[in-house]
Amino acid sequence: MAAAEDSRVLAIASHVVSGYVGNCVTTFVLQVMGLEVSPLNTVQFSNHSGYKQTKGYRTTGAQIKELYEGLKMNGNDDFGMLLTGYIPGAEGVEVVGEIVRNLKERKKVFWLLDPVMGDQGRLYVADDVIPVYKSLLPLADLIVPNQFEAELLSGVKVDSLESLSQALTTLHQTYKVPHVIITSVTFGTSDKKMECAGSTVTSTGSSRKFVVDVSIIDGFFSGTGDMFAALTMARFRAEAEADGLLGTASWMSPDGVDALELPLARAVEKVLGSMHNVLLKTQEVRDRRMATLRAAVPDEALEERARHVRLTKASELRLVQSQRELLDPGDCVKAARLE
Repeated sequence: MAAAEDSRVLAIASHVVSGYVGNCVTTFVLQVMGLEVSPLNTVQFSNHSGYKQTKGYRTTGAQIKELYEGLKMNGNDDFGMLLTGYIPGAEGVEVVGEIVRNLKERKKVFWLLDPVMGDQGRLYVADDVIPVYKSLLPLADLIVPNQFEAELLSGVKVDSLESLSQALTTLHQTYKVPHVIITSVTFGTSDKKMECAGSTVTSTGSSRKFVVDVSIIDGFFSGTGDMFAALTMARFRAEAEADGLLGTASWMSPDGVDALELPLARAVEKVLGSMHNVLLKTQEVRDRRMATLRAAVPDEALEERARHVRLTKASELRLVQSQRELLDPGDCVKAARLE
């Protein structure tokens, strides 16, 4: 049985006053999944950037360090897991690296690193953040980059299943990361699907790779990467515990475990099942709300900014209404081997 503190998560990510991204997603999801969460917020914004207008401020590297020192001062730093998301600026990422080293020097702490740098060919961060993340990747137990971030970190252009497999292998070999998931991969086809691929290495460094087809739900929904990371943290821990792996370094499976039987693969299947159901519910609520709003005030009667704001607001994740979907993914999508 795992010690109580091993179920505690330090979540270092962004925060918004209204809406669901960053720690607003992470905290709720992990708590619903039964884990204790301590959110350390890297930004405090009025709303997420999907609205194209926001107010607030960024937490400096020094402030992140001060908050962590305060936790240590009172013995509140006994975490079993660390989950990191958006961190503004190279200084903040470097401080997070210091926190990781401090935690790992004292006990086995599992670090899920979401290297939030950009998406769809566009950087969200300054160029100097990229080499800092590259220097920290060897400390991570699991990384969950999206397609664009995986390309930045691996140097592999991901445009086919073959190159997706190559990127997984490169990330393992270059950074010695035990577990890798590359999320939301598309190959520019008209099919309404994307890929999610993962891998766990063996003790000899061989990759055990799998891929899952994911149906694309119409619309733009902010916070999905944060929901994926939080659900993966909870689900992977549960699957690793079921296999008696929580006491092992990085929750590593024995070499004889097949790719499709890995705790990571079983976790991802459940994660994607829950996400699909949450997004379906979000889409249904969005469509009902937009129909009502458009009946009262047609789109053409509004300026472009007002139209964008009301659609973005209607598209906020329906997490509170989806607790059953988070806990019970229902019939899950199934992983296939990736050669």
